[in-house]
Amino acid sequence: MSVKSQTPLVALVVDDSMLIRHTVCRFLEERGYSVESATNGEEALPVAQRIHPDIIITDMQMPKMSGTELITALKARPETAGIPIVIVAGKNSGFDAQEHRANFAIFKDIDIEAQLTKALEALLGSRVTKVKAAVK
Repeated sequence: MSVKSQTPLVALVVDDSMLIRHTVCRFLEERGYSVESATNGEEALPVAQRIHPDIIITDMQMPKMSGTELITALKARPETAGIPIVIVAGKNSGFDAQEHRANFAIFKDIDIEAQLTKALEALLGSRVTKVKAAVK
């Protein structure tokens, strides 16, 4: 087994809602992820540079730097441009249809955990299965 397969996947969760941030972080940690969090895009950028996450899960409506501005900044940097991004938005916000640079959209007002499972499997595929197996 290689060293890479033994290291946990790293996630960055960006949301100004403490409840959503805590829910998503806990969900990921329970599945073996190493998780960092930030309350807005401005705070998230240096964290993304430092930890090189495997996936970023971000709210769209945040103070200081919105999710759209965060995605723009991440896509502009070669070292972060390829990181899969999952947006978390309200069902009626329209962000899921507007933000085409994100890899997946989930809704805050619908079972977040079920949607996160689908997003992780779609974006990280077999790596997620390995993490699940290691946790059990």
